[in-house]
Amino acid sequence: MTEQTQTAGKREVYLSPEQVCELIPGMTRALLAQMRFRGDGPPFIKVTPKKVVYRESAIDSFLDSRERTSTAAAS
Repeated sequence: MTEQTQTAGKREVYLSPEQVCELIPGMTRALLAQMRFRGDGPPFIKVTPKKVVYRESAIDSFLDSRERTSTAAAS
């Protein structure tokens, strides 16, 4: 389920972990959970103790930050 909110004229789309996995090739729910635990994944919002959502814009920024031009580039 995609949820949208509008704040100050800006509409934000919130994605479930399953939707994030659909957007990122090779991403699984388990890997996304591990990245949350380690703190090296995309920023997330903990709505309730058992519910996590991601801003679509945060996923875009996360992917942009991991863009590389060489396999020799530092991780």
